[in-house]
Formats: sequence, C-alpha cells, structure tokens
Amino acid sequence: MLAPSANQSPTSAHAPAFRRTDPAAAAALIIALVGAATIAGAWFLELVIKLNPCPLCLEQRWPYYIGIPLALLVAIAAWRGAPRVLVTVGLLALAGLMLWGVYLGVFHAGIEWKWWVGPQECSGAPQLGGPGDLLKRLQSINITRCDEAAWRFLGISLAGYNALISAALAGVALCGARAARAKA
Repeated sequence: MLAPSANQSPTSAHAPAFRRTDPAAAAALIIALVGAATIAGAWFLELVIKLNPCPLCLEQRWPYYIGIPLALLVAIAAWRGAPRVLVTVGLLALAGLMLWGVYLGVFHAGIEWKWWVGPQECSGAPQLGGPGDLLKRLQSINITRCDEAAWRFLGISLAGYNALISAALAGVALCGARAARAKA
C-alpha cells in the first residue's frame, strides 16, 4: 500500500471515484442544484406568496423539469466513469435546454416590456367571440396576464431573472462539456 502524499489525507488517497474532482460532474451537479433552487423559488412564489403564474411562466419551467433529472444522470455518469463522449453529449443537451430557457425568458420579458405581442390567451384584451360562446369563453379566460410583470426587483421581472439564470447554467454546462471533452 502506498503512503498518501503530503497534500492528501490518508482517506483521500483511496477515495471512491465519485469523490474525486471532476469538472464535468461538478457542472452537472451545479445545474441540478441551481435548477432545483430555481423551481423551488417559483413554487414558493406561487404557493406561499400567491403570485399566480401565467401560461408563459409555466412554460419557462419545462427546461428545468427536464434538465434537473438529466443533470443528475450526467453527474452520476461522470462519477461512474462513463465514456466522456456520453458525458459531453449530456452536458451539451443541458446547455441546449438552458438556452431554450433563455429564449423563453427573453420572449416573456419582451412581452412584459411591450416590445412584441404575446399569445392571445394571456395578452391584450380577451376575445369573447359571439354571444353564444360568451359563457364558455368566460369560464376559460385566464386572468393572469403574460404582458404584465407580477413582480420586479431592480427593474427586472421574474422572466428576466429566469433568462439570466438559464444563461448562467448554459455557460456552466458548456464549460463542463469542454472539460469533459478535454479529459477524453
């Protein structure tokens, strides 16, 4: 048995693979943790603060719903010594998901700032149709509007913060993919 070097503790010399430093695994884990915190924050605002999400707010959650479990799988794969090509592809898929989140956040923020028109079901005046459809339309109208920010901090809405978080996570995923590719 080899003695640990001066920089290692006796247990770190024989630490399992999942404890060793792996930038790709760390990137995937960061994406999973920050993504989970982002979704937890959205649920907190919805369920505790009672900020009802509009349809676009709900759509912005999908990259996280898909990305969190994928990030955990990529982290486990990296820790278990999966082929680096597989880890790299997983991280690139996470970057793509987060870039989709950036698009959704920027699109929604642009609607809130009136830079472009949003979907008819949650922006502008509701179209009630003819008199025969009035009751049916009144029952299906969503009163949470996509074109009005429910909350802003430092002038940035929740959609804007989502775009920023998603962009940061896309950057983390791309850095992790580059590290995984370099290690291959």
